[in-house]
Amino acid sequence: MLDDIDPFIGTAATDLPRAHGLAASWWWPKPQVGNTHPGATSPFGMVSACAYSGAYPTGYGRYAKNTEGVPEELFDRLEASGFTHFQQSGTGAIRKYYNYVRVTPMVQPLDSLGESWALRDEIAEAGYYAATLDTGVRCEITVGAKVAVHRYTFPEHRSARVVVDLSCGGLAIDLGRTVPLRAQVESMGRGRAQGTVVMEGVPLSVYLEADTPGWRQMLWYDRRLIDGGTRLDFDSIRHTTLRPFGLLLMGSVRAGQVVELRLGFSLRGCEQAKQNLERECGPDAPAFNVVRSRTRARWREHVSRVQVEGGTKSRRKVFGTALYHSLIKPCVAEDESPFWPDLGPYAYDVCTMWDIYKTQLPLLAAIAPDRFTDLLESLIRVCEEEGNFPIGYRMARGADRFFRQASALAHTALADAHAIARPGLDWSWALVHMVDDLRRMYGEDFFEHGVVHPITHTLDLAYAHHCTAQVARALNDRRLADDLERRGRQWVNAFDPATGLLRDSEFYEGGKWNYSFRLIHDMAGRIGLAGGDDAFIAILDRFFGYGADPVKQPGRCPGPTEMAAGYALNRFEGLNNEPDMEAPWAYHYAGRPDRTAEVVHSALTWQFGTGPGGLPGNDDSGGLSSWYVWASLGLFPVAGQHLFLINAPAFARAVIQAGDGEFVIETSGHRETPIGVDGIDRDPPPQYVQSATLNGEPLHAAHLSAADLHRGGRLHLKLGPEPTSWGSANRPPSLS
Repeated sequence: MLDDIDPFIGTAATDLPRAHGLAASWWWPKPQVGNTHPGATSPFGMVSACAYSGAYPTGYGRYAKNTEGVPEELFDRLEASGFTHFQQSGTGAIRKYYNYVRVTPMVQPLDSLGESWALRDEIAEAGYYAATLDTGVRCEITVGAKVAVHRYTFPEHRSARVVVDLSCGGLAIDLGRTVPLRAQVESMGRGRAQGTVVMEGVPLSVYLEADTPGWRQMLWYDRRLIDGGTRLDFDSIRHTTLRPFGLLLMGSVRAGQVVELRLGFSLRGCEQAKQNLERECGPDAPAFNVVRSRTRARWREHVSRVQVEGGTKSRRKVFGTALYHSLIKPCVAEDESPFWPDLGPYAYDVCTMWDIYKTQLPLLAAIAPDRFTDLLESLIRVCEEEGNFPIGYRMARGADRFFRQASALAHTALADAHAIARPGLDWSWALVHMVDDLRRMYGEDFFEHGVVHPITHTLDLAYAHHCTAQVARALNDRRLADDLERRGRQWVNAFDPATGLLRDSEFYEGGKWNYSFRLIHDMAGRIGLAGGDDAFIAILDRFFGYGADPVKQPGRCPGPTEMAAGYALNRFEGLNNEPDMEAPWAYHYAGRPDRTAEVVHSALTWQFGTGPGGLPGNDDSGGLSSWYVWASLGLFPVAGQHLFLINAPAFARAVIQAGDGEFVIETSGHRETPIGVDGIDRDPPPQYVQSATLNGEPLHAAHLSAADLHRGGRLHLKLGPEPTSWGSANRPPSLS
């Protein structure tokens, strides 16, 4: 899959062929842009590096902050003022975090620092990014887990420069700048320097080595050189007093001369940053090719854990890139917590659980189980240190934890990890924090009244009580389990029996239609509340646009009237919004897996493509991409329930390396179908699962347990052009 990865997918505004059929009736209100970046990354690595323009939200690209429709352009070209580190990946809302330690190769005076130059001849691969600045400097970057290596090829010049700006951070939008609170920089000569900046309450340290023999090395402040100075200290910095500062290397170059810059990073001081650099770059210089090769090998190891056979070139490229995007975040930095002294994993860039708990975390549990366990261990430690499980967690100290989005989502991942017997976690201690977290924030009102607004938090908390009850019962705490299960049944308080939908409330980025089809732990009861199978299916059919006319998507700067008309459709948002991710599989619980097949087929055909505009919306740290991975494999994880739902896959055969096992999904009767970018001008008909076997035995249910996948086995699906009764009688498990 490594050769199928295209890091440019999702970096520009959505640009997909006009949808046909069912997908043409879906309406997308959120920003139509993937918000990914093409920079160098390592699987779950602490460091990323990319060209920096200051654009929203990753620092790369051309776009201004946007919340609806096609994003506005901040610049009329791709440009960069240098190359920064620590980028977000595909997030939809971020202001001032990251993009630290800007490195700028220059053939201009220091006064020109901060100017941007056009980018051309960009290349991006897993672990590698390159571009040429308009100044004629060819720039290449690779990263390891905790290091970045820059390689610059200069044109001939008598006074070339490499400038390191430690004061830089954030974005070039309103309220987007990051201002360090404190900082110190030390120049040690012979191409070595180190420094620490406290950004958003976190001490970020860097140790630097440069291959620049004969060049001058100087500190600078406010774009003025400090001749002979070896150290800068700033004890208290404010927005009004900040002036840029950093290190400069300067000398003459002949045409084609290469300069290498190596940076080691740590959240625990300069000495550990130096150790990280030495460990990953080794004793010999240059180190660029060594680091690039090792990172590429790590990517090959990770993406090879899912192999597919068949598919058009375009479909394979979209799939390979989706798998890549699913494995960039969260960052898991071993022994790097700046907030507690113990060794062990420190996970950040959980931005946010709302984006990733349904699809990405189950994918990590399957194909990157050690990193999955590290993440959970780190979240438990955060809860221990800060008082609750975060919904979002960045490399920052403070209260920006996204509690408006959702409540108690870590419980789903913990319940799944316990069910598949993941080693390495103290489950008695984990249960303590799971229970305590349920009664914080919105959980206090839920505990007292059994319902809370925003109403979606009622569903979150009821589900989290159910998930926690499963862990408590497995640990033989029956009294606690009974109490948790009783409270978990209060999901019913969120619904209006008169409509079969959620009660009126305020909603985060959506409405009651988007949130009404979540896969809760009592879907049989939820379908009964809506009036039974036929009534529930009728509501779903309306939501997905069966029989509806095509709609027009919002353009740039859509007006209130246009947006209100779109919202009034109460329509599926076509993977442009997180609450819709699981909705297609709600049909399974009403005995209509054929409907799931039709919706998912339409989404895979029309909502994803190649090229920079190939995503229908924000990738959200891999949440959207991991949906694509599962949907293409013909599976959907029901997070927190140790369950997978089965659907017709997009490939003839797939192999998942889940832990030590190998789970094979094979088909008979599979028909290759193109995707929209392959030039089709019609809606290709879907395929349906007509019968199935699991490890050679007939499988009459359209679901299997997560244990079946994790222990390895063989799922054979017979596909055909017409649905049968397969999966309609044997429903997925439900409390009722």
